[in-house]
Amino acid sequence: MSTPRPPEFGRQALDDTDRLLIEHLSRDGRASYAEIGLLTNLSATAVRRRIDRLRARGVVRGFTVVLDPGLLGWRTEAFVEVYCRARTSPEELLATLRQFPEVAAAWTVTGDPDALVHLRAADTRHLEAVIERIRKEPGVQRSRSAVVLSQLI
Repeated sequence: MSTPRPPEFGRQALDDTDRLLIEHLSRDGRASYAEIGLLTNLSATAVRRRIDRLRARGVVRGFTVVLDPGLLGWRTEAFVEVYCRARTSPEELLATLRQFPEVAAAWTVTGDPDALVHLRAADTRHLEAVIERIRKEPGVQRSRSAVVLSQLI
């Protein structure tokens, strides 16, 4: 059974080398072009050209840091429903939430809330402070939170 291919981006589909570069970048966004080149049998220059093309096409939108909440001592979790003011776009909400390292994930959702946000914090005091800071953002009208007691699965 073959793996389904993603849709074409613009006029040009991703080839196997592009997919391999993306795989390596997703594991370590700080890897050098030379390191990735060794893993893909490409020169550092070729890797850079391809990554630049992927960025220009919007396939790679940026590089980020992934925090380990356990090592930070962030063992308290909550899911926060965020209700936005009228005309707050998902892009505006994304820009708002990116300011908070405690945001582990966020989704736009159907139903009454505009977004569902997964937060991690050191304790309930830290969690409360983050939620209050999010609620003070211009596009946010209100929120509703559920603190995680234990993980079942």
